[in-house]
Amino acid sequence: MDKKNALRAGALAAGTTLMMLLMSSPALALTRDDGDDPGPGLSVIQTLGLYVLLPIALFVVIAGLVMALDKSKIRTIKPSSNVKSEAKAKA
Repeated sequence: MDKKNALRAGALAAGTTLMMLLMSSPALALTRDDGDDPGPGLSVIQTLGLYVLLPIALFVVIAGLVMALDKSKIRTIKPSSNVKSEAKAKA
């Protein structure tokens, strides 16, 4: 039963990917629209900084702020008074 579901999911994913590739038209990306004024391109270092390093830095800053400003204490489970210990139960 698992193989059948996996095959069905794989066929669905492959079909969806194929349809997305066929329906997109990259040839239309070469034609400019009226008023289109693209700026200069980004270098490799600028691209990596913008799409890789900046999100990682933001994640680290947010995680650091959350950990630094966390006011909760470490919670320990305290036994309740109505629970008998094993020593008392055996005696």
